[in-house]
Amino acid sequence: MKTPATFYHAGCPVCVEAERQVADALDSNRYEVELVHLGEQKDQIAAAEAAGVKSVPALVINGAPFHINFGAPISALKS
Repeated sequence: MKTPATFYHAGCPVCVEAERQVADALDSNRYEVELVHLGEQKDQIAAAEAAGVKSVPALVINGAPFHINFGAPISALKS
């Protein structure tokens, strides 16, 4: 069984490039990666915050958030 991982982003160029690289890196038998575009899926912002995401792009693996670079604070996505 694959370990779930969720990659949150806002669709900016930094996020899209990180998505491409992370998805390629994790596309293996170990992880099943869910890609969440918070700019388009605002209903997922609460889940991202509950997972500890403070900014995007971010990757959550095994319940631990990993913040990659800094594209935007999650608060900016709420408006």
